[in-house]
Amino acid sequence: MPIITIFPGTFCNEDIVLQELIAHTGYKPVTDRDLTNEAARLSGIDASKISRAFASQISIFNKFTHEKERSVAYLKLALAAKLTDDNLLLSGFSGHLIPKAISHVLRICLIADMSFRTALAAKAKGISEKEAAKWIHRQDEDCAAWIHALFNLADPWNPVLYDMILPMNKTNTTEAIQLILENLKKDVLQQTEDSRKTIDDFHLSAQVEVALINAGHQVGVSAANGTVTLTINKHVLMLSRLEQELKSIAGIVPGVITIETCVGKDFHQSDIYRKFDFEVPSKVLLVDDEREFVQTLSERLSLRDMGSAVAYDGESALKLVHEEEPEVMILDLKMPGIDGIEVLRRVKETQPGIEVIILTGHGSEADRETCMNLGAFAYLQKPVDIDVLSETLKKANEKIQAQKKKAGVS
Repeated sequence: MPIITIFPGTFCNEDIVLQELIAHTGYKPVTDRDLTNEAARLSGIDASKISRAFASQISIFNKFTHEKERSVAYLKLALAAKLTDDNLLLSGFSGHLIPKAISHVLRICLIADMSFRTALAAKAKGISEKEAAKWIHRQDEDCAAWIHALFNLADPWNPVLYDMILPMNKTNTTEAIQLILENLKKDVLQQTEDSRKTIDDFHLSAQVEVALINAGHQVGVSAANGTVTLTINKHVLMLSRLEQELKSIAGIVPGVITIETCVGKDFHQSDIYRKFDFEVPSKVLLVDDEREFVQTLSERLSLRDMGSAVAYDGESALKLVHEEEPEVMILDLKMPGIDGIEVLRRVKETQPGIEVIILTGHGSEADRETCMNLGAFAYLQKPVDIDVLSETLKKANEKIQAQKKKAGVS
């Protein structure tokens, strides 16, 4: 039997369709949460972080952490393993990760016009239709961002992505189920020996992608009968050296017979290929009300491949700590509003794993003692030599990585 994937707009009677389809077919439901939990088990990354891959709002640190890309790689690995089962019904974002080469997949989109959806949402949530429309638009932004990231398409309901688009404002659930069941019988969707092999190819490419991204590389990966093709989409000055490194990593993945490399359509653009460096901190929050100083510091850290974000006051810093979960903070003491000592106290109370480096030009010995007693990692005075600060950051990162390893967290 074919695999079924359903990508629904919110409030398009998707729950009823899924329940009735399972009842009619006996298919096993697989949700984004199921795959997220499995990806978390495989990777050691927290499931809540992996689920952010589906959100339109990307972490301000992602340019350096590549958490979204790592999450997607592990979601593919979890999905590829799951596809070896028969009679699957996937609902949500993850179905879009199934390559088009796997032909025994019926790809369905459930959508409806906004008036239909807002009426259902308003009734279900007990809110006004205006509020319901805003809520639906936020959900649709996630859908649009996901489709754009995977396919470079603006419309998440684009017909090229699906075998069936069911307008649920014009189709009742009984009719929808009947249409789906009729399409399941089509010869073109039936499993064959070749289509089953494409699942093995997908599994192998997912394993290679995970191996590469864990070594700091992000390239396109495809596989066919043990031959893996690596596509480099960013310009690199020493292409042959990169190709050899990629081949050495991919070559040790079980099942890889031969490796081919090529450059993609974006290779000749100005964006330069950079290997991720997991030995330096990639989630550093700089907190200082001296804007010119902190912006310059952020630029100097970026040149050393250290990812940083900036907050100009204590209140903004605490908000970013909650939303973005930095690993290291460089914190000034004297700021308007909530001062550095109070920020340090609150951070250590709520998220003690964040290492805080005090960097101040106004602190006293008493301040230093207070900060260290509150759990600061280090206490530095302005002006600070950038090499001293970099070394302190690296030591803080070493402590963080050691703690993660001890806890079994990626």
